[in-house]
Amino acid sequence: MATYKKRGFKPKNKVEEAQLDEQNSTTAEVFSTLDESASKTEAWVQKNQNYILGVIGVIAIGVLGYLGYNEFIQKPKEASAANELFYPQQYFDQALASETAKDSLFTLALNGAEGKYGFLDIIEEYKGTNAANLAKYSAGMTYLNMQQYDEAIAHLESFSSDNKVFGAMAKGGMGDAFSQLNQPEDALEYYIKAFEHDSNGYTTPRFLYKAGVVAMDLGQKEKALGFFERIKNDFSTSQEANGIDVLIGLAKN
Repeated sequence: MATYKKRGFKPKNKVEEAQLDEQNSTTAEVFSTLDESASKTEAWVQKNQNYILGVIGVIAIGVLGYLGYNEFIQKPKEASAANELFYPQQYFDQALASETAKDSLFTLALNGAEGKYGFLDIIEEYKGTNAANLAKYSAGMTYLNMQQYDEAIAHLESFSSDNKVFGAMAKGGMGDAFSQLNQPEDALEYYIKAFEHDSNGYTTPRFLYKAGVVAMDLGQKEKALGFFERIKNDFSTSQEANGIDVLIGLAKN
């Protein structure tokens, strides 16, 4: 067992003297090994310092480049795109409220007017921005209202959002488009995706109802019954709950 030796310690006999010599020898060996390792490390660093500095430089440039891109390119681009989106969105809202000029207003929303971008321009010119992503949703809904269902599906499918309501509406819009294209199986699939995407009092009963109607048309009464009963039990105050007992009765027969 090793013992601690005070500074100035003098061995009392030859046994202690031998132990002290052995301890000093071991300590010297340890320091010698450490010195050798340090020398090797220092030599390796010196030999590879250009490589090491290069790697550090690449990392530094990458970080600074990202920060610079985000601050001086991406942020201004996002702001500009959001500003551009305001104009076609106005045309879209006017088209929804109009009784006579819907298609012309929807066309302006898609293609722009008076030197201002439309949804399609924003998607192309501001790729990678939040505004361009939102423009895909708006373009998809515009095409849906213009009964151009293939285009509606293509744009809504390319839209992605962390906003659960927008996500549900996009999937429900695709369900509507497939329904109009007489593809009820696809329509049912996307109506189910829509109400499963988020549970709220607006989109969920709406797409449960549509899913139930399509399921009935496909002869899937048991599945339709589950959709209708969920509306009655979980969304009894929704518009879709009005007359739901009749649909439940039809699904049970």
